[in-house]
Amino acid sequence: MIGRLNHVAIAVPDLEAATAVYRDTLGAKVSPPQAEPDHGVTVVFVELDNTKIELLHPLGEDSPIAGFLAKNKSGGMHHVCYEVDDIIAARDHLKSQGAKILGDGEPKIGAHKKPVLFLHPKDFNGTLVELEQV
Repeated sequence: MIGRLNHVAIAVPDLEAATAVYRDTLGAKVSPPQAEPDHGVTVVFVELDNTKIELLHPLGEDSPIAGFLAKNKSGGMHHVCYEVDDIIAARDHLKSQGAKILGDGEPKIGAHKKPVLFLHPKDFNGTLVELEQV
């Protein structure tokens, strides 16, 4: 059901500093910051040959990333994102297996302008999982 790893998301307390580490220290290609108000984040994508790193920074006080950073002051891995061909079929299969879909269970449009869903970490070894339809 799941395809390739689309990205690993890292919550960061300072987006500019984190971007500089990947761009200047590690020599990676990075995108400009992109505000995603529907998700309460600003993102920067670090482009790698085989996947991406998504740097997440809170966009507003109500951002879920603000809560994550309150508990993890230095930031850290927030979620992994896997690609799926059909997000509705994937959702329905996962629900039939007892997995909890976060939110209202309906896909939202993510930072790549494609449908996404998040799966509860308790069902996936303590890791928040995002599915993105490709």
